[in-house]
Amino acid sequence: MRHMIFGESHGPAIGVVVEGVPAGLELKLEAVQRELNRRRPGQGPTTTARKESDLVEVLSGVFEGKTTGAPLAMVIRNSDQHSQDYEAIRYTPRPSHGDYAGFIRSQGCQDYRGGGHFSGRLTAPLVAAGAVAKQVLARHGVWVGAHISSIYGITDASLEDEESLRAVAAKSFPVLDDAKGEEMRQAILEAKNEGDSVGGAVECAVFGLPAGLGAPDFGCNVEGIFAQYLFAVPAVKGVDFGAGVAFSLMRGSEANDPFEVRDGKVVTKTNHAGGVNGGITNGMPITFEATIRPTPSIALPQESVDLRTGEETEIEIHGRHDPCIVPRAVPVIEAAAALAACQVLGI
Repeated sequence: MRHMIFGESHGPAIGVVVEGVPAGLELKLEAVQRELNRRRPGQGPTTTARKESDLVEVLSGVFEGKTTGAPLAMVIRNSDQHSQDYEAIRYTPRPSHGDYAGFIRSQGCQDYRGGGHFSGRLTAPLVAAGAVAKQVLARHGVWVGAHISSIYGITDASLEDEESLRAVAAKSFPVLDDAKGEEMRQAILEAKNEGDSVGGAVECAVFGLPAGLGAPDFGCNVEGIFAQYLFAVPAVKGVDFGAGVAFSLMRGSEANDPFEVRDGKVVTKTNHAGGVNGGITNGMPITFEATIRPTPSIALPQESVDLRTGEETEIEIHGRHDPCIVPRAVPVIEAAAALAACQVLGI
């Protein structure tokens, strides 16, 4: 399957076209909507105040409840734009946003309102595409789940099994340890009250992929496939598989995953490798952590440049922004992982 996302944050709608969806899939739109609701803005003091229903509409690719094999087009209407909030920064790029890079790439013709096509708003159609991918994966016994692993240095409990992760999806604040989740909420609110923002990380796991998929080569390497999808998510600045950077603190005797036979199946006693050896799945869950940067739109004064005059200037960003995007990023990371898993499976 391949997907293409279209639209802008303050345009009439955003959406996605997914090619290669297998024909005959009984597409459960309520499941797609459920995933979108997990990502939806305006659900509390720790998220942006922008109110969007994020109702998904299918334009093509489904007939009588089943996919036809034709391109699947889904659209989500925008309804709560405050475009006037962005006029003042049309020619003064916001630090660490896509404003300046987009201005250069489009020769000044980009839609600057709310970040345009670079906005995190465009993760909604990604979640819709990922929700379809999840339904395709379910036919192959594959399941994807994630949780907030940290926010501003406050860490969640360690992921132990699939069952504990499945319970997280139903939570409004997707953590394994609710007490840690409350500490994270307070850190977000503290930053918000100071006109600032915080970042964190999302840990994700893909269960059910068989051993032997992928290759060590460029373009077929399993970690490379996942990384390509994950780095296409705005604000993702790092991806660690398995033990990740902790490998630098280990000896080989600590880092290696010993083999054993469990229920007649070859498995590893630990999963420091994150389910991949030599670029190929080893049958263990694919596990990784995606690092999410702090939201660049903050209320504090920041230094910028007036692109019309070339003079340095100071800007203050107005509008409605998440003081931390990590909680809403959880279903986005799952969606990217689901799409990557489909490619690994050759779907």
